[in-house]
Amino acid sequence: LDVVVIPTNRPIARKDMNDRVYKTKREKYKAVIEEIEQLVQAGRPVLVGTTSVEISEMLSKMLTMRKIEHNVLNAKLHQKEADIVAKAGLSGTVTIATNMAGRGTDIKLSPEVKAAGGLAIIGTERHESRRVDRQLRGRAGRQGDPGSSVFFVSLRLFSSDRIASVMDKLGFQEGEMIEHKMISNSIERAQKKVEENNFGIRKRLLEYDDVMNKQRTVVYTKRRHALMGERIGMDIVNMIWDRCAAAIENNADYEEC
Repeated sequence: LDVVVIPTNRPIARKDMNDRVYKTKREKYKAVIEEIEQLVQAGRPVLVGTTSVEISEMLSKMLTMRKIEHNVLNAKLHQKEADIVAKAGLSGTVTIATNMAGRGTDIKLSPEVKAAGGLAIIGTERHESRRVDRQLRGRAGRQGDPGSSVFFVSLRLFSSDRIASVMDKLGFQEGEMIEHKMISNSIERAQKKVEENNFGIRKRLLEYDDVMNKQRTVVYTKRRHALMGERIGMDIVNMIWDRCAAAIENNADYEEC
């Protein structure tokens, strides 16, 4: 379908940073916690996006060990989550949310938070769909507010073994990361391929369903006629005609003898 891009009401001031790539998940999550700690000390609110409830609960345990106060949203208590998200823009507030949790509620920023740099978005991993990643980024920088967004990625995502071997050859130590536009573009191209593959699967499924739908239409039309008494006489005459035609065709050899 044709798509029209509607420009934003006010210019976007959010700073979208390149992905930070780590060799292992352990290194990545450790870096996420350290980043949260630095942002809280700077007086900025932090919204951490996760792709599953399990990851959000794991990060919650890690923050608890660091004695960092936070809220966890996982799309279970809708009204409570709306209240929590509404306050997620307060200075030093840390909110962990799955991709589905807390959407539809504006995160309003106080003047001191805007001065500190605005809402910080941290993505703990890239999603298969770029649309979901953009939704997470879009929670910051509303109506011209300042903010930032960054994704932390481990090399197990999208079969990045080649990048891992390059990091080994370059002598990267544990905890070191790669941050470059080329890496971010490479990950986005991999996401696009996954999206195209998923689109092909949905398209083929729809083609199969079209055939099934034609059969359903015929069967349920006759069923409705039988239940409601509509065209029941015509349907019975057609059935008798079909049976007679079939009987004549099946016994044609006997008539010739």
